[in-house]
Amino acid sequence: MPTDLLGREYETFPAPGPLLRHGPARIIAMCNQKGGVGKTTSSINIAGALSQYGRRCLIVDFDPQGAATVGLGINANAVENTVYTALFNPSVDPHDIVQHTDFENLDIMPANIDLSAAEVQLVTEVGREQILAGVLRKLRNEYDVIIIDCQPSLGLLTVNALTAADGVIIPVAAEFFALRGVALLMQSIEKVQSRINPDLQVYGVLVTMFMRSLHCEEVLQRIYEAFQDKVFHSVISRSIKLPDATVAAAPITIYAPNHKTAKEYREVSRELIARGIVA
Repeated sequence: MPTDLLGREYETFPAPGPLLRHGPARIIAMCNQKGGVGKTTSSINIAGALSQYGRRCLIVDFDPQGAATVGLGINANAVENTVYTALFNPSVDPHDIVQHTDFENLDIMPANIDLSAAEVQLVTEVGREQILAGVLRKLRNEYDVIIIDCQPSLGLLTVNALTAADGVIIPVAAEFFALRGVALLMQSIEKVQSRINPDLQVYGVLVTMFMRSLHCEEVLQRIYEAFQDKVFHSVISRSIKLPDATVAAAPITIYAPNHKTAKEYREVSRELIARGIVA
């Protein structure tokens, strides 16, 4: 039986069969208030891998930097309506905001710098924590998974994402400083669970930017001590191919399907399906 980098034995996750029907989607928030840990990269590549397995995927770009939008080849500044429109203009159908990408089964709700104003505007809104949930409710039946790519903060936008989500995936870079903010994130998740969304789960911790070094291995061990079996078996390696795929505006599973990192993201997507998180 194979073992992962932590020495845990596990059955390799088989390639999933096709779905006979689609929806309703499982909504996953890709969340960590620390920047640069691989949230956007993981959102694009997990969705890319799942889409190749026949799952209909929607990425909700919930970061004013719009990195997921650009990373899938959409010019956010040329798009008339974005997720910001969906939040504050209920007369606009969310279906009209969703953009189809060049990749089968993979759509995105784009974002741009307009979203940076949302944090201030949400303060005065009625039911401010649940506005995104209302938007996604209208789209849920057309997809198998909706991944919300959160901004690196714990403000109202992130609370909206946690309220709308069924569960959270926490990407954590294999470096010491990345560990420091996770406890704060867990406190925020617990507050949302106790006050707004009691069904919210932590689906897993995804270790990213790993390389074979004593430092990375020690951090990996610390992450496991904190989260135990919540840590995904597959660890995402640090790779120059990931920025190359970003420049090419494609998931690495499509841009370089035989690359080690593409295989790791496919393994994560198969684990999500095998664990019943995604259909």
